[in-house]
Amino acid sequence: MSLDQILYYFSVYIPPLLFAITLHEASHGYAARYFGDNTAYVLGRVSLNPINHIDLIGTVVLPGVLILMGSGFIFGWAKPVPVSIGNLRRPKQDMIYVALAGPLANLVMATLWAIVLKVWVSAEISSDVLIHMALFGIKINIILMLFNLIPILPLDGGRILEGLLPTRLSMSYAKIEPYGMMIVVALLVFGGINRFLVAGVNLMAQLLLGLVGL
Repeated sequence: MSLDQILYYFSVYIPPLLFAITLHEASHGYAARYFGDNTAYVLGRVSLNPINHIDLIGTVVLPGVLILMGSGFIFGWAKPVPVSIGNLRRPKQDMIYVALAGPLANLVMATLWAIVLKVWVSAEISSDVLIHMALFGIKINIILMLFNLIPILPLDGGRILEGLLPTRLSMSYAKIEPYGMMIVVALLVFGGINRFLVAGVNLMAQLLLGLVGL
């Protein structure tokens, strides 16, 4: 891959990815503070500054390696925002809203990128960088939203399910958290769940583009 190609891919993929993961994590922090937990705020994580949320592997190494490899699939994550559930006013119920805040933020971002794309297309902007950036902005936000809604702890979907379950069941369900990411990886590699994610991403992208008239 030439230097020009590397610079092109970095300029297309990195800004939308940073916006997506930063807003996702910051939204958890804002929601937690709203419902009574100031842990993230005290640690400086209730912020839209990407630097405050950078994870060395998820924000720097993995996206960089995928871009340098010429991968058509770029993914990443930020440092999880710390939430002290016991500080929430209604811990079990409020944690549902705190967990939901991240995926909802990604849905809003995907919609905004679709609107931006519509504006650029209507203005007959012919820049490949801007068009591809907007398309990737839609895609990465939908990917993050759907991936995080998988109902397995420690993902947001797992937190939501934990809050919805009766107390005794939720306590039993919480015991899988130490093994949660291994289960998610196994499902992605062997369980075929990636096919459903791809189908969901494509469907939602088409719906958003149709919503803005593209």
